[in-house]
Amino acid sequence: MARSRVLITGITGMVGSHLADFLLEKTDWDIVGMCRWRSPMDNLEHITHRINAGDRMALLYGDLRDTMSIRDVVVKARPDYVFHLAAQSFPRTSFDSPLDTMDTNIQGTVRVLDALREHAPKAVTHVCASSEVFGRVPKEKLPIDEECSFHPASPYAISKVGTDLVGRFYAEAYGMTVMTTRMFTHTGPRRGDVFAESTFAKQIAMIEHNLLPPVVKVGNLDSLRTVADVRDAVRAYYLLVTVNPVPGAYYNIGGRHSCTIRDILATLLSFSPLEKDIAVEVDPDRLRPIDADLQVPNTAKFEAHTGWKPEISYEQTLRDLLDYWRARVKAGGRFLSR
Repeated sequence: MARSRVLITGITGMVGSHLADFLLEKTDWDIVGMCRWRSPMDNLEHITHRINAGDRMALLYGDLRDTMSIRDVVVKARPDYVFHLAAQSFPRTSFDSPLDTMDTNIQGTVRVLDALREHAPKAVTHVCASSEVFGRVPKEKLPIDEECSFHPASPYAISKVGTDLVGRFYAEAYGMTVMTTRMFTHTGPRRGDVFAESTFAKQIAMIEHNLLPPVVKVGNLDSLRTVADVRDAVRAYYLLVTVNPVPGAYYNIGGRHSCTIRDILATLLSFSPLEKDIAVEVDPDRLRPIDADLQVPNTAKFEAHTGWKPEISYEQTLRDLLDYWRARVKAGGRFLSR
């Protein structure tokens, strides 16, 4: 019997690369990753030998803003499963590039699902929305369940509302097996350096190697977040598409540990021998015009359906993130101080 084939859009990102790792270890699926021709390959470096050898791994070039390229990727991939992870994923950037964010995330999702409807209508598909769709949630609505109203607080969040609704529409209108997720904060090794906890870890690593003065620059430290590990997240996504997938279903997924961004910074600093020597300074360029400041999920629906529970501790996640940046800096990498 032929092995299942899976298409991962955005495979070069943190989540996509960890998902590839998980599927290589836990399944016998053949993996096709979609990336742009200019996508950095750093996150796939450790499995490049498998890509080069065609050992259950292949890459296809596509861009969410190019309808023809998306169609060609789907035709060549012939997927049984699809994880649509590719996106313009940084909320702060969306204030500067709102139209690019909308096109990439909303219309890009339409392009992917329309190509699947025509060429792989039976594929079991995960569309990745975001907890940012809930935006500014009043305290009385915490923890946030799936039926909480949307109040997006950035162009990125608005685009993910569109992504979420498009996914559900294709399931209802065309009978496709499409599920959407609203994943709350998830991090770990390979997290992009534009995100708060990752830029903190990178700055600490650079300070430890005398590449920056002993000052960590920050944005809003008062937002409340619930932190999950990316490796727990990709396990959740696998269960989503393999445990009795329900067309049109939508789920909140997230960790157990809720804290402020300030607490995350304090935890990372506590891992450094230079903790007492490092100052903290607010950088106005790191502040959003408005912020989604209360992000605490109710994940009971997803856990009841799949049996998933987070397994990696908050402290381990942040320690692994800091060690990831230490290793990159030690290897001689030169990085922007953003």
